Order: sequence, then structure tokens, then C-alpha cells
Amino acid sequence: MVDAALYGSGNPAIVLTYAWDRLLIDPLPGPRSPADFTGLTTLTPNVFVVTAESRPVPPADSTLPRLALEVRQTIGLIDPRYGAEGVLRQLTEVVELLRPESIDRLDVGGDILAWGDEATLRSPLADALVLAACPRLDADVRLLLAGPGLDGELTVGELYPLLGRNVLTLSPDDVGGAGVLERRPSEAAAMLAATARGVRGRCEVRDAGLPVPLTDEGSTVHADDPAVAFARSTLARTVARTRTLTEAETLSCETIGFSEIDYECTKASRLRSAPVRPLDRGDVLDRVTDFEQGVRARQISHTTVRRMTEALGLPGEHREPLKALLIRYRPGQYVAPLWLICRGGRRRVEFRGTAAGRGWGVVGSGTRAEVPPRVRGVAPEGCPCRRDPRTRGVECRSAWSRPQSREPTTEVCHCPQLHAKQAHFDACATRSRMD
Repeated sequence: MVDAALYGSGNPAIVLTYAWDRLLIDPLPGPRSPADFTGLTTLTPNVFVVTAESRPVPPADSTLPRLALEVRQTIGLIDPRYGAEGVLRQLTEVVELLRPESIDRLDVGGDILAWGDEATLRSPLADALVLAACPRLDADVRLLLAGPGLDGELTVGELYPLLGRNVLTLSPDDVGGAGVLERRPSEAAAMLAATARGVRGRCEVRDAGLPVPLTDEGSTVHADDPAVAFARSTLARTVARTRTLTEAETLSCETIGFSEIDYECTKASRLRSAPVRPLDRGDVLDRVTDFEQGVRARQISHTTVRRMTEALGLPGEHREPLKALLIRYRPGQYVAPLWLICRGGRRRVEFRGTAAGRGWGVVGSGTRAEVPPRVRGVAPEGCPCRRDPRTRGVECRSAWSRPQSREPTTEVCHCPQLHAKQAHFDACATRSRMD
């Protein structure tokens, strides 16, 4: 996204990245090494390329093969097992082989500019290892910071005095479709794309429920000097000569009091001990509604599927089924790749028909849809309501007709956030709890 916006699509970059997915994707804590994959190709003696044919070795998982399938860039794997010295060796090999025209170290959010003692930092070690290698690389490196504050670790106010010049403001054309973000569900990248498309508000992310403002600044990219960032970072200076990841972890705990790998190990142990149960549609939709009521009280306008998965206490393997369930029953709230928190809530809905009698409904649109009862109709053929035995025969909002007309039609949608073809009962009243 940033590569194409800055340099055009004619000469895609080689992107070096960690295989370090969060536990909702990869159940194993910490980063993956080349030994955790099959089907890698060799770029240099210590750098391997992830292709669409590459596969993680179970039980590990990774989004990189799916990403390689979607993008034109070459995906190279950074292996942090040998500390900052190993990362420097890998970068040096790539530079000597390719003699690139430019080298950019891209960070989304801005935590790479931290001093290291900020209480809101969550994952500084991964950034510190690469940052420590940049000043020692025999080549010019530019530090690019995209979407200041979008990682939820440092605020825009904290970052503003540290930001360099603005070199780019992403537009909707730069973002394109949401397919890549669907397959690599980074919350910071999702919010970067959303702000570029014009989404504004407050998004709640991560297991901690951090509120992140979605503002005009969120779509900007700033250029900084990595040497200045390295000199500022206590952790990067501390781990600069490490030769193993274990050594870097130890120094991280001694320097800033924690390591994200230790945190992931603790969290993984807790997730493994939790029983895995099949998703119950009705129960999940009720709990999502309760979750939305809570975040509305915190003035939150958007969230992510990852955040909802963790807030509901669901295991990682339920993330995709949860998303599919939400998109099916509340399609108007999925503003890819974010989830819109509607302003509505529970209210009494009277269902008329052979199946329901009276019950409670959940309004899924941001605006209450008021339609005169005399213009309602029975769900037409093809409506999802007719396929659900709980709601078959219940009056359906996709069958509401034009005023003064008794003929069902879907041309008028009374839910502002739903397209007419999606305006069916399950989208507006996602689940009825029968009396």
C-alpha cells in the first residue's frame, strides 16, 4: 500500500518482515523461523522468501503465504533467533545482493519512536531488533512512520514533537480493495486503510480495549532518521549487540520490565486451558450486542473482529467463523476491514406471523427504522428469513412495501446502513428471543 503510493506499481519492492502473528492466528508464542515453514525459496544464505506455496509447519500458523498470494511484492523473512547481530547480517546480505535504490524501514503507529519507558508500550522488542541494525548497515536507510498513533501504544500528542516531515497522505485509491487486509488482519494496518478511505471516529482494539482516534492524521506517512530513533530508544541501544533472541528477551525484561514474548507465553497458556466450544449463533449475537452497548458508553464508533473475538473470550479458531456470522446477520455494520458500532440498541419489537408471536429484537442499524404497520408484508421468496425455521412466516423488513401499496418490494430500504438487497429481517433484528 505505502510502497505503491510512494514508488508506483511498476517496480514492486522486496519486503522483509517477521513471521510474528498474534495468538489469534498463530497459537505458538513468539516469531516463526525458516524452520517453521515448508516451501520457502532462498534469497541469500540467511534470508528466505515466503511464496504462495509456502506453508507453516503445524501447529504453527502464519498469514504470510496468503499475503504472498495477494501482493506483487516479494516477501522476505526476518529471523530474529540470532538477535540484533543476526538481523544486521540478514539485512547486509540483502543489500549486498540487490544494491537497492532506496531502503525504507516502515512502522505503522509510531511505537518505534518511543523512549522505551512508556507505560502504554506493548511490543517494543520486535521494533528494537531491526532499529538496532539500521545505523550499522552500510547503506542509507529512511525511517517511515505511517498512521501516527494507530497502534494504540503512543498517542498522536506524544508522537507529534518526534515526527519528521510528511511525505505522503494516503487516499482511497492507494488503499484499493480490502482483500489483503482480510488475509493479514493487522489492526494498525486496518485502521490505516480505514482512515485513508475517510473513516473517522474512535476504534477500540486489542485485548486491552485500547481506544484509538481515527483522524486526518491517521492516513499520513512521515519520514524520520533511524539513527535519531535509535539514539532515543533505550531498548534498541541495549539489545544492539545481542546474538540470540533469548539474550534480547532477558535484556528487555531488565531494561523496560517485560518482553512481549513472555506476555504471549502467559496468554497462550491461558487460552490453551480454556475449553473450545462450537459457536452458538444466538448466544454469540446476544453477547456481541451486549459488547456493543458497553463500547457505545465509551464513545467508541468502530472496533475490529480481533477485538470482538478476544472480548467475547473466543479462541483464535473462532475468529473467522465469528466474522462470517456477523457479516451474514449484520452486513451493514462491516465497514471492511473495521466493524461499525451502531448507535441503536435493544428495543421492544412485535413480530406478527405464524412463527413468533411476540419477542425481543435487536435493532442492528444506526437509525431506528419506523415503517407504518399497514405497509408490511410477508417475507418474499429468496429472503433469508424464509430459510430460517425460527422466523419463517414472520413479517420481514425486506418485504415492506411502498406507502399506499400492498405489493412487497425491496426497492425501499428503511435501514440507512444496509443496501436494499440486504434489507431482510435478520439484518435489522438479528435475533428474536421468543417468549
